[in-house]
Amino acid sequence: MKIQLTALESRILGALIEKEITTPDQYPLSLNALINACNQKTNRDPVMSLDEATVQQALDGLSKRHLILERSGFGSRVVKYRHRLCNGDHNPLQMTAQEVAVITELMLRGPQTPGELRSRSQRLASFTDLGDIETTLEMLATRDDGPFVLRLPKMPGAREARYCQLLTGEPDIEAMTNAAAQSVPAPGAPEGSSTVQSLVERIEALEAQVQGLLDRFNEVAAIQQAPDA
Repeated sequence: MKIQLTALESRILGALIEKEITTPDQYPLSLNALINACNQKTNRDPVMSLDEATVQQALDGLSKRHLILERSGFGSRVVKYRHRLCNGDHNPLQMTAQEVAVITELMLRGPQTPGELRSRSQRLASFTDLGDIETTLEMLATRDDGPFVLRLPKMPGAREARYCQLLTGEPDIEAMTNAAAQSVPAPGAPEGSSTVQSLVERIEALEAQVQGLLDRFNEVAAIQQAPDA
C-alpha cells in the first residue's frame, strides 16, 4: 500500500468522503464546513477540536500529494474541497461502495467489530447482513494494492475481534491490549452490558441522523448568508 496518512489527514479525508455520500447537495465542502465535519461529536472517535490553521495546513499537504482538489464556484471566492482518495478519474484507489463505507467508518471511528461496522456503515452503503461486512473486510485485507484493514487480536473480555484501517500505518497492538484490559469490568460487576451496548448504539444512530440534518441545515444557512455565494 503506497498511501500513508496522519491521523489528522485521515480525519479530513474520512469527513470529505462521508459528506460526499450523506449530504451530496452540500459537497464539496468549504473550509468552515470541513472543520465542523472533522469536529463532530457524533460518529467520531476520538472527538477532535481542530482549528482553522491546523486544518488548512493539513489541506495544503494533502493538496501537494494530489489527495484533495480545491475548487471555487463561478462568481464565488469561497474555496471548497473534495477528496481524491478513491474512485473517480486519476484517483489513487478504486473501491466498491461497500469498501468505501467500511474504510470511511474505520477512518472516522477507529477500530470496530464487524457487528459495529454493520450498524454504522448502513448510512454510507447497503449491506444485506453481517456476512456482507465480513466479505468486504476480507476484500480490503487481501487486495493486491493493500492491505487496507487488519484484524486485531481479540481483546480481553471481548466477544468479537475488531478491525482497523491501515492508511495511518500499523497500530500499536500492545498499547491497545493494555488499554482494553484496564476497561474490563471487575469480577462481580453487573451483567447486561450487551443490552446497554445495544441501547448505546441505537442512541448513537439517532444522534448521527440528527447531526446529519444539522450539518445540512448549517451548510445551507452558511451558503445563503455568504456575501460571495
